[in-house]
Amino acid sequence: MEPVSKQGRPKASSRETLSEAACELFLEKGYDATSVSDITARAGVSRSSFFNYFAAKSDVIWSGFDERLERLISELTTSARDDVRVDVRDAIVRFADGFAPDALALVMSNAAAMDAEADLEREGSLRMVRMAAALSSRFARARSDELHAAILGAAYAAAVLSATQRWALDGSGRALLSDRLGQAVAAVEALVA
Repeated sequence: MEPVSKQGRPKASSRETLSEAACELFLEKGYDATSVSDITARAGVSRSSFFNYFAAKSDVIWSGFDERLERLISELTTSARDDVRVDVRDAIVRFADGFAPDALALVMSNAAAMDAEADLEREGSLRMVRMAAALSSRFARARSDELHAAILGAAYAAAVLSATQRWALDGSGRALLSDRLGQAVAAVEALVA
């Protein structure tokens, strides 16, 4: 049994409840028309509770992805194998570890109905830039010239975002994200071979 804090619901319960409430409202009202106050009212928690879990409304959608992105950046920063491509491939495939269908998959597969295309594009671009920088840095440490490293980093980052979107659109519960990521990495490797 999860311990209950003095402030009410257990953490995981409130986070999940907020995410579910947000996704329901995104479907009902649209992403832009849904406010943080709407989400907290639907979830039955205070506004401050929302900000205990999420810094912004968009974080409801991207939090699972962001946790994996932080892990990927950490792995790439500390990895030092001689074969950088194996390091990158392994880190990208591990990105999927424990990634179950979540708010991001739901929003990606219902973006038009939720009127969330602009947010997905904007927020996805920010994450792709962060990922590309970490990947480029790892390639540069392997003695790639900076331009080559930047191009490879951008290609692999785009592959991760594209694979995640394809996984969501195909029905995230029907396929494994790791399979889609493996296909995406293979596609990039075929282009740079």
